[in-house]
Amino acid sequence: MPNRHITHPLGVESTSLTPLEMAIQAVNKEVDPFGILSSQIQVQVAWLMHPKEFLQAVNDLSSDWVALYDHALHRMLGMPSHEVLEQSPEDARFADPVWTESPTWDSFKEWYLVHARRLQQICLETPGLSGHARRRAAFWQRNWLNMVAPTNFFWLNPQAMARFVETRGGSLQVGLNNFLRDVAARNIQMVEPDAYVVGKNLATTPGKVIFRNRLVELIHYASTTQQVRAMPILIITPWINKFYILDLTAQKSMVRHLTDQGFSVFISSWKNPTADMRDVRFDDYLQEGISELVKVTTEFCKVPQVHLVGYCIGGTLAATYMAWANQHYGADRMPVAHWTLLTSLTDFSHPGEIDVFIDEACISALDELMKKKGYLDGSAMACSFRLLRSNSLIWHYWVQSYLLGEKLPAFDVLFWNADTTRMPQAMHSYYLREMYLNNKLVKRDQLSIGGESIDLNRITQPLYAVTAEEDHIAPWQQCYLIRRDIHPETPVRFVRSSSGHILGIVNPPVNPPKRSYRVAEPESNDDAQRWLDRAEQKSGSWWPDWTAWLHARTGDMVPANATTSRKFPALADAPGTYVLEK
Repeated sequence: MPNRHITHPLGVESTSLTPLEMAIQAVNKEVDPFGILSSQIQVQVAWLMHPKEFLQAVNDLSSDWVALYDHALHRMLGMPSHEVLEQSPEDARFADPVWTESPTWDSFKEWYLVHARRLQQICLETPGLSGHARRRAAFWQRNWLNMVAPTNFFWLNPQAMARFVETRGGSLQVGLNNFLRDVAARNIQMVEPDAYVVGKNLATTPGKVIFRNRLVELIHYASTTQQVRAMPILIITPWINKFYILDLTAQKSMVRHLTDQGFSVFISSWKNPTADMRDVRFDDYLQEGISELVKVTTEFCKVPQVHLVGYCIGGTLAATYMAWANQHYGADRMPVAHWTLLTSLTDFSHPGEIDVFIDEACISALDELMKKKGYLDGSAMACSFRLLRSNSLIWHYWVQSYLLGEKLPAFDVLFWNADTTRMPQAMHSYYLREMYLNNKLVKRDQLSIGGESIDLNRITQPLYAVTAEEDHIAPWQQCYLIRRDIHPETPVRFVRSSSGHILGIVNPPVNPPKRSYRVAEPESNDDAQRWLDRAEQKSGSWWPDWTAWLHARTGDMVPANATTSRKFPALADAPGTYVLEK
């Protein structure tokens, strides 16, 4: 009998499993499905199995020690010395001047940073492990290293001790109160939960809910111009978090910007699923969600086609719908004329740092968790995303709230980020397994959704795609692959904004400009680097470029519609009722 090729539980490849290895695999599945501890054991065992490489790693570490000793000696003697490791400008933990000016604190900082870098390098260069196993081990190790940073401990943080003296102990008293507040909330909070009120100082653009079913509300915003483009814009928002990220304050609202530019704007507001919605499928989000909203929007405006916009997972759904609709309706009856994607993945082969949670063991563990409740709780989703950037999204607030006794900031984006939603079991299990793990959306006719086989190559409608340079949730190079997967003759205008997944999109025009973007129209055979090499660098927001593109394609100016109609009366004022559900 031929040997069956399998993955060894220690991350190396093998042709068989011993009873002991099978037992280890079973234990890992039950007690450590996310590899928090087992990934570290894998690294240690792998290095011990490669003594030559192990000795080289020890030699490299010894060189670090020599450099650190030399640096510390020079600083203590008052002699000039170069940093052993140049600190990343993005790492604000050691930004206080004391970490550079004081020889003692500078040496302490250098010891931590150099050892953290070396340990991460050792993890990522572990011989005999798969790339996925290395990245997972480095991820959990990095989170541990972030946790034990000296800045997180009062007696190792000179800034915290100085604040204690300045306030005569008041900073720690406030910090204790903040700590007890977060214990009660079971969360290291980033923003006061009552800092904003949705509908009062967030999501205030006037409009009406004109349609509602068990999954979604459709909001039609009141026009702010007497005339609008004949073709309406329908925005499909993500159901991970809530829709009002695109309608924050008046100054940051994409919705308000579009209405002020003379467009008729509709947006989805998804229901926050409860346990009785455990069986809601991805098919339902397509058929009862986006497909139904396209029908309502065209019927309300009495037009044959809309411009469709999809953001994040809403963009993944929009791409799926575009393939579905081209198959279902055919070219002559296609209800979408052209479309926009905002930081949306369609090819999940390299989905960024979230990859550490994507394998059979992790997804099976999440399946078991969801079976108990019927959904994945929003706090679990939020925790995983915070772990991807734990320095800035966890330990920063630990230091500010507990060690320095600072008040939480009133920041609208952080408030929205904390306003989490749940994921229905059937939909989320399908999405993780078929999209992320199996990457079937880009495999022709490998998915059947809503009664149609899905092939992105059937999509011929012009596309405006926006990505973000620092996006760690939907990396821009991965988002770019939509150019490869849709029909080669499809016109595409591709944008890479500065900043990340949220602020790269919530990017209104301001003076002076805060951000910039690159833009070009790639050919079907252009890869991401070739596009980047010839893309034009522009200062400011990409929003004006997008609205100019839309104005050229959304028809003549016509009298603006009323916000409601006889067939579609107001069911609620914007922002609606689903967005308020906790």
